[in-house]
Amino acid sequence: MKKRHKRVLLALGWYDYRLHRGIERYAQEHGWSLSANYARERVIPWGWDGDGILAWLGADDALAGFVRSARQPTVDFSLRRPRFRCARVLEDHDHAARLALAHLLDRRVKHFVFYSDTANWAYDERGTAFVGAVQQAGLKCLWLRRHQSPDYRSGRGEWQRRLRWLANALKPLAQPLGVLAVNDQHALEALEACELAGLAVPEQVAVVGIGNYLLAADAMAIPISSVDTNLELLGYQGAARLDRLMQGGRIPARPQRVPAKVLVARQSSNLLAIQHPNVARALRYIWDHAHQPIQVGDVVSASAMSRRGLHVAFAQQIGRTPGEEIRRVRLETARRLLRDTPEKLETIAFSCGYQSLNSFCVAFKKASGQSPGQFRRASLGNG
Repeated sequence: MKKRHKRVLLALGWYDYRLHRGIERYAQEHGWSLSANYARERVIPWGWDGDGILAWLGADDALAGFVRSARQPTVDFSLRRPRFRCARVLEDHDHAARLALAHLLDRRVKHFVFYSDTANWAYDERGTAFVGAVQQAGLKCLWLRRHQSPDYRSGRGEWQRRLRWLANALKPLAQPLGVLAVNDQHALEALEACELAGLAVPEQVAVVGIGNYLLAADAMAIPISSVDTNLELLGYQGAARLDRLMQGGRIPARPQRVPAKVLVARQSSNLLAIQHPNVARALRYIWDHAHQPIQVGDVVSASAMSRRGLHVAFAQQIGRTPGEEIRRVRLETARRLLRDTPEKLETIAFSCGYQSLNSFCVAFKKASGQSPGQFRRASLGNG
């Protein structure tokens, strides 16, 4: 007798193609049949009869009512309705905030702002996580909440008022300043506010967003750096959790958190907040040429300093030696390529400045505790 495919409904009140791609991959691997997508059709499938539901229950009360009434195993990708008893697989906002902070600290930023304009669970988690991480680093972070400002008014004219308010808030702050916006759209607003305030990006203000969802980001006048929150893995892990529920598993007591994927560095945070001009020149050389087989001697030549002088100054300013910075940049690039591309390991090795596959594998395992292949499988949810 032919085995029946499990029928799974996508009741997603919010859409992102990467989430769908992760769900689709799991469904294909396990022979599922995916049903109507509410986020596309906006038609609630009353009367649907299947085996399980993958939901993103945001502000739509009708959709939430339908999912409750279906009484099927359910995984929700949101924490908007915490009283609804179901399994949840959520973004790890704390991890995303720490990725952003590490990126800004690497650029020697010492003053921080978090910017949001709406109160909801995800934005609050992101802000709380970033402010807390900054404080743990012994620094301070100002949280600019537009929706709490006295002149906040929804509707026509609010966008211009918001930009003026943000520009006035950013202009007197100490520099170099790092701004983490709650999402990429807010990061765009931060860029416009900086322009309005006469603040140079990234020379005076480094701007980072969250989500990495802007179309043609690299074609913008100032491309925005952003944390990729790993939505494809979120979808895959949510589907895996639903599979366990459909097989009789229990609803976990706590949500499962999926760590962010990577911070995609672009021009908006490409800041070198370093007072030592020779070290800044050397660091810029490493960032621009680490994909080539450069050596420390090449960095010394670019810095116009003696080898020992550069080593001492680099350690004082950066906290690492030039050789350590070369390895860090190469491995950061390798992790991104392993996660985001299907390129062969040998191709990735040469793309990151390694002269052989063996030297790449040895360096990667020493730094990460995993081989490049193991890291790639784990990042795809197949570890």
